[in-house]
Amino acid sequence: MTYIWTGNRWAYLAVVMDLYARKIIGWARSHSPDSNLTGNALKMAFETRGRPTGVMFHSDQGCHYTSKQFRQFRQFTQLLWRYRIKQSMSRRGNCWDNAPMERFFRRYKTQWMPTAGYGKLMDMKNSIIKYIIKYYNNVRPHWFNGGVTPNQSERNYALEYGGVARTS
Repeated sequence: MTYIWTGNRWAYLAVVMDLYARKIIGWARSHSPDSNLTGNALKMAFETRGRPTGVMFHSDQGCHYTSKQFRQFRQFTQLLWRYRIKQSMSRRGNCWDNAPMERFFRRYKTQWMPTAGYGKLMDMKNSIIKYIIKYYNNVRPHWFNGGVTPNQSERNYALEYGGVARTS
């Protein structure tokens, strides 16, 4: 999760990345940095992937991911258990465990986001959608993927192995 200035207050962005292709598959934004925000991002990722089985969700040890509310997300009763997602967390104080997400946020803030932030939450929403869908997943090459985009990396995987996620 990261914070972004939107006119007269902070807004927060939570993102879920598929580590294989470095593709962003879920995101949510809000004026509250809470477990509802992270839960909504995870729900979007889960639905986007066709409700896969046998997946792992990795995060840092922030309170949004360790809270009972996230692990038993009220709106979606016991989100991780219900989706049968295993949770993995980085080691305490080890920023390298979460480096791909930190790099994504740094790139977003330095390559795309206006220096002064956004005027409104809606401006932030529109910009994030354009960045993730049109640029980051579709145009921006990644060293980790051998110089291809996340979408192309997934297409290559699907051609070789028959798909990107097992579905129930």
